[in-house]
Amino acid sequence: MADDLLSIAQARAAILEHVAPLGRGELPVEQALGRILAEIVTAAGDVPALANSAMDGYAVRSGPAGRTLELVGEARAGAAFAGQVGDGEAVRISTGAALPAGADAVLQQELADADPADGTVTLGDDVAPGRNVRAAGSDVAAGDAVLRAGTTLGPAELGVAVAAGRATLQVGRLATVAILTTGDELVAPGEPLEPGQLHDSNAVALATLARSAGARVALVRRVPDLRDATRAAISQALASARIILLSGGVSVGPHDHVKAALEHLGVDQVFWRVALRPGKPTWFGTYGERLVFGLPGNPVSSMVTFLLFVRPALLALQGGDPSPTPGRARLAQPIERHAGRDEAVRVRLADGLATPTGDQSSHRLTSMLGADALAIVPRGEGTLPAGADVDLELLP
Repeated sequence: MADDLLSIAQARAAILEHVAPLGRGELPVEQALGRILAEIVTAAGDVPALANSAMDGYAVRSGPAGRTLELVGEARAGAAFAGQVGDGEAVRISTGAALPAGADAVLQQELADADPADGTVTLGDDVAPGRNVRAAGSDVAAGDAVLRAGTTLGPAELGVAVAAGRATLQVGRLATVAILTTGDELVAPGEPLEPGQLHDSNAVALATLARSAGARVALVRRVPDLRDATRAAISQALASARIILLSGGVSVGPHDHVKAALEHLGVDQVFWRVALRPGKPTWFGTYGERLVFGLPGNPVSSMVTFLLFVRPALLALQGGDPSPTPGRARLAQPIERHAGRDEAVRVRLADGLATPTGDQSSHRLTSMLGADALAIVPRGEGTLPAGADVDLELLP
């Protein structure tokens, strides 16, 4: 590896040195899906609050089979039986209804023979204490910590928060992102293509990735390969967002104006180039508290470098854990290694095997389709054989 190329881990660490959480704000639980929790959530009371029935059936006192009991009432979810169950008595009960006083078990209805004519029920099985009863606090006890700070809030987490008594939650604030895609060849989605042109897939892909990582996209703009236009667009982006993503123009060609424009505008370079395939010309710098990423223009390179470097920064800004989701698998087929760079191979996972998604060229955006993970094939000579273990970074 050349001295000026950082490893993936070194580049990620260099970025995170410049990241501090943006603080917190309060949201109704209905609006908190996908946000990162900024507090510990504890249960305000027992869940369930009262002992209740796990079955439709009959609330009774425990005892042997064969008893014929008088039906003295009914308990439904939200409408408790007000009396007390005595010896020789039973209460018809619905799933989720509070267990009546005096009863200590529920026999499911299919094991009982009710006689509506004389208002009795005959039990067809022995009933042990606690049968088909959900005890108070059996899910969560009052005071239990049910969600930790840094948790990404999905449907289950939001449901638990509501069950714990919460209507609002403290969540990490979102970063704003500006996206600039550079290149004279780029045209808007759906527009007719002239010779040499291509549709600007990076603008859509990067904006979608940013939103999925918990960011607000403030600006998306295509920029021609002109020095002054590049400077003006970056200046606008720096004024409008906390995170600036530039796609393309970070290499050393005669029409690559991004690096020079960043220097002209006073953006401080932290690093340029990573020992990564695809994604070698990745650039990162700072402008005050703003973070600026120069991502390669090839569609796969752009997505891979976003996932490896930008996404962790966005998570950390919200107070989340920026660590990659690791894994290991065995290669389903041999892969030729690169002498100087680790390779992020897009793979599908099944039965402990990692299978490449097809041609891994950096312009082949279809190689991202169906990918479950990036298999990190370490640099070196020769071929990594089928069956070799590889480290994975699981995709969100």
